[in-house]
Amino acid sequence: MTEIFETQPERTDLPLVVMPSVLESMIEPIKEHFPALNDVARVRMFEEFTSDEAVIAERVTDADALLVGGYHISDDLLHTLSEHSHIKCIVFCGTGVASYINLDLARELKIRVCNAEHYGDHAVAEHTFALMLELVRRTGRLDADVKAGNWAWAGGDGLQLAGRKLGIIGLGGIGSTVAGIARAFGMQVSAWNSHVPVEHFERSGAKPVDDLNELIADSDIVSVHLPLNNATRGIITAENLAHLKPGTLFINTARSEVIESGALLARLNKGDIPAGLDVFDHEPLAAADPICHVPGIVLTPHVGWRTDGAFRELTRQMIQCLTAYFAGEDYNVVVSERG
Repeated sequence: MTEIFETQPERTDLPLVVMPSVLESMIEPIKEHFPALNDVARVRMFEEFTSDEAVIAERVTDADALLVGGYHISDDLLHTLSEHSHIKCIVFCGTGVASYINLDLARELKIRVCNAEHYGDHAVAEHTFALMLELVRRTGRLDADVKAGNWAWAGGDGLQLAGRKLGIIGLGGIGSTVAGIARAFGMQVSAWNSHVPVEHFERSGAKPVDDLNELIADSDIVSVHLPLNNATRGIITAENLAHLKPGTLFINTARSEVIESGALLARLNKGDIPAGLDVFDHEPLAAADPICHVPGIVLTPHVGWRTDGAFRELTRQMIQCLTAYFAGEDYNVVVSERG
């Protein structure tokens, strides 16, 4: 039976916030922040994860606001929430809300949608280097070899990051953090981002490159850190990826949708580009997915953002979104209920 955690259940005069599904790792961090909603709203959290839309719809029928994390809100569910509940505010537990909710439909239905920003900059940047280091040093495979009694040095020779050229696509919070770590490794850092001022490049220590093809062609490692929005969807094309020289490492911890559909798989299938990916066109990734069978690839299940520090900052922002909404104020508003 699903455990339900509630705050101030007797305060029926207060609006109700419901979290119908929650990742286990978020339960304790978010409970720590719930006291900030005392005398503002009561909270009901179902302590299990589900993406079953019928279950979610049933659990939020009397809610005024909704906390969403780890599952998609389909258009049908969004219509249901609008028509059969009091929900006028959805707080998404992450940044890339456009991948999980139809924002145009939310705007049409006059539902506020909020997100969290920069909470995972360090977490995702560190995971970027975890993938990078696995590709160049293969510690996972070597660990398995040693434990199996294989002490052979064959396959143990790695690549050194110091001195290599890192090309960053997208120099926002995460990309800038990656640039700082890369410089500490002694790497040469360049970046492409059409909407970042020169001062931002100077602060990050990354050399600006205006032409994306030039950045890709001149890099030993290419790492993607673009947010997903209407301007960036499919912005990295097959023609861009054709400029990857053999042996270039390709890392994506951003969103798969910023790459033209099918373009990355087609390029990787040539077998000359080692890649580390944390994001995919379809999640969860099926074992039969063709990308799972690309030689030399390292895959992780969209966990780059999942660290203790990121959870604490994420949940703090989620609560601040709610307190602002109930106070008639704005905080991290992606779609306004006012149109």
